[in-house]
Amino acid sequence: MEILSNSIREIHEKLKKKEMSALELTDFFMDEIKSKDKDIKAFLSNDFSEAKKQAEKVDLAIKNGNEISMLSGIPAAIKDNILIDGIKATASSKILENYVAPYDATVILKLKKQDSVFLGKTNMDEFAMGSSTENSAFFKTKNPNDLSRVPGGSSGGSAAAVASNQCVFALGSDTGGSIRQPASFCGVVGLKPTYGAVSRYGLIAMASSLDQIGPLTKTVDDARVVFESIKGKDKKDATSVMYPEKLQEKGLKDLKIGIPKEYFIEGMDKKVEDVIKNEIKKMEDAGAKIEEIDLPHTKDALSVYYVIMPAEVSSNMARYDGIKYGFSTHKSDSEDLLSVYLNSRAEGIGPEVKKRMMLGTYVLSAGYYDAYYKRAQQVRTKITEDFKKAFSKVDIIATPTTPTTAFSFGEKTEDPLAMYLADIFTVPINLAGVPAISVPCGKINNMPVGLQFIAPWFCEETLFKAGEDYEKLIS
Repeated sequence: MEILSNSIREIHEKLKKKEMSALELTDFFMDEIKSKDKDIKAFLSNDFSEAKKQAEKVDLAIKNGNEISMLSGIPAAIKDNILIDGIKATASSKILENYVAPYDATVILKLKKQDSVFLGKTNMDEFAMGSSTENSAFFKTKNPNDLSRVPGGSSGGSAAAVASNQCVFALGSDTGGSIRQPASFCGVVGLKPTYGAVSRYGLIAMASSLDQIGPLTKTVDDARVVFESIKGKDKKDATSVMYPEKLQEKGLKDLKIGIPKEYFIEGMDKKVEDVIKNEIKKMEDAGAKIEEIDLPHTKDALSVYYVIMPAEVSSNMARYDGIKYGFSTHKSDSEDLLSVYLNSRAEGIGPEVKKRMMLGTYVLSAGYYDAYYKRAQQVRTKITEDFKKAFSKVDIIATPTTPTTAFSFGEKTEDPLAMYLADIFTVPINLAGVPAISVPCGKINNMPVGLQFIAPWFCEETLFKAGEDYEKLIS
């Protein structure tokens, strides 16, 4: 049980000193999965025999006196829209139910180079479209804090796996809050890096100008370790960049923290608001300078997101045609090519994904492009400018991660708008491309609440420093 309270750095030191072996560590987490996951259902698939081989390789390196990297032998869970060569990558969709990845995502190649141990692929909302993991085509993942509640989404399986101690860290993807929102709901740390800081090569695309891979961990320092291992330019992803080293000397007590008044809105759970305001007061008492700021286009962010995201979804989903790969119908009425297309997509794709594809096709269609898509991109520029202006006055921004704690299964499925509102505090960050981290900051009726820190572009170090200082403040 002591392993569960250890950080990645602490486990690394124990492996180096031979206080435990990588195989013992892997066996421990495999036992945790076997005993817990029948209830939580965080994982879609596991390959324990391969995980043991990876662990044995690390143990051999240690035995031979070789240097090991920080993530060597560290058991991880991977969201099922990130490709691992030779392993199924379903994106929790029937249309990819039997699709086996033919290559590694860049983040996986980087973790393999570090000799991380992959325990399995985690459940998610189908093609990452959702905020509760209720949209998975296979089964629902449950929140480890309360099995009657959702873990959040779309990286719900990854968040639940970390929160229930079924792995040391997990990778997720964040398009409009899909790392930070489940991190908040499950009570773990979730980092959405700057757009372009981490390669998207090998990530099954949802909305390409918004998607970003990032870690879910137990501590902020663990998030730092994983981010350092996966960041950087990749020639296979034209949107990735050479990560600029920006050191943050200021601790929490020296930071100027902006609090956007637009984030404390009507409809937000009063208890969540009270928790967040109480934590802001703690940071002020610790020496941080608190300043109210304006992000005036926040009110437009959700509308902008639900035009741009479906438009990109409709383009990205065109590749699933029942011909090249994935599910293909065998219906007798599929005699011509068009029928194969239509029937394969009708049977293989779930209702939420269909809804977004149709909405995206509509906003991109002749006569509507200028009215919707072009207009949304113009307002997106205004949202980005709001952040630029805010960061000229403050070092970092602090907000709630979500307007409520985790909701019950079925509570929002009948009302799509209520479900979409779960991402109201996370969506602006993806539209602007800035980095943000959700850190656990308290509980309401045993359900976690997340505090979100937002930093300027490529200032992840600021997030880590603020987050670590905040963890010390409340420990």
